[in-house]
Amino acid sequence: MNEETIVYKNHYIPLNRDELVERLQLALRPKRFNHVLRVEKTAIKLAKANDVDPEKASIAGLCHDYAKQRPDDVFIQVIKEKKMSPELLNYGNAIWHGVVGAELLKDELGIWDEDILNAVRHHTTGAAIMSKLEQIIYMADYIEPARDFDGVQRAREITATDLGAGVAYQTKHTLQYLIANNKPVYPKTIETYNAWVPKYGRKID
Repeated sequence: MNEETIVYKNHYIPLNRDELVERLQLALRPKRFNHVLRVEKTAIKLAKANDVDPEKASIAGLCHDYAKQRPDDVFIQVIKEKKMSPELLNYGNAIWHGVVGAELLKDELGIWDEDILNAVRHHTTGAAIMSKLEQIIYMADYIEPARDFDGVQRAREITATDLGAGVAYQTKHTLQYLIANNKPVYPKTIETYNAWVPKYGRKID
């Protein structure tokens, strides 16, 4: 067992880590599965640095993309059956796999801890108010070791120094990317920008 492997003791999920990893191997293609393992490792490191439960970080890191490779009709069915916001139907997998994926974590994996579920819900869009765990998963997904884009090293440096500033950095650059590529902006992303970027602006320029 390496130092990044967490033994689950707090009953956030009715599975041990090995059982959860087996479920994820069935749910995800190899490239995506390896990504969630790297996000877990990054999340645990950030959790230890920010006084957050590493077990929660492990579960949320592993589960953040649990639903990523489901067909669209599965998400649409869940949105309708659970009477989620009809506005969600205007978006696609990039939003659904987090927001709707959290519902599948409840139904299929028995995860009911709201902090873990919110970390999954908000890992692509952020939110105006985020717990430390939510911030950690938001950033771990963005800066995991295989990420390679302009600014990623800067994002890693900022996050290592100030988790909230990392959130602001990612949000600013994500919004810039969406605008530059004429992509729709999910309203919660704008809320995240307004809440985090002005607060940390001097640290991320």
